[in-house]
Amino acid sequence: MSNTASAHPEIVIYTSAICPYCVAAKNFLKSKGQTWREVRVDLDPAERETMMARTRRTSVPQIFVGDTHVGGYDDMIALHRQGKLEPLLEGAA
Repeated sequence: MSNTASAHPEIVIYTSAICPYCVAAKNFLKSKGQTWREVRVDLDPAERETMMARTRRTSVPQIFVGDTHVGGYDDMIALHRQGKLEPLLEGAA
């Protein structure tokens, strides 16, 4: 039995310490049973530069599911309401 078909894409969230939307995004993903890698841009200026290069945005959170840039918290919730977030979390193209 192969697990490759059910491999979920890695979720990466760029965050900072004082960020209510970052907390909200993590709480939402936790409610969906998801895990993620958190990248603190307030602790590492190089990571902030990487985030800005990847997203063309300066605000946090910035959420990636695999290579797909979901955007911020509001973007993620909008995707969820459209029924498009869950397939992304499951690894559907």
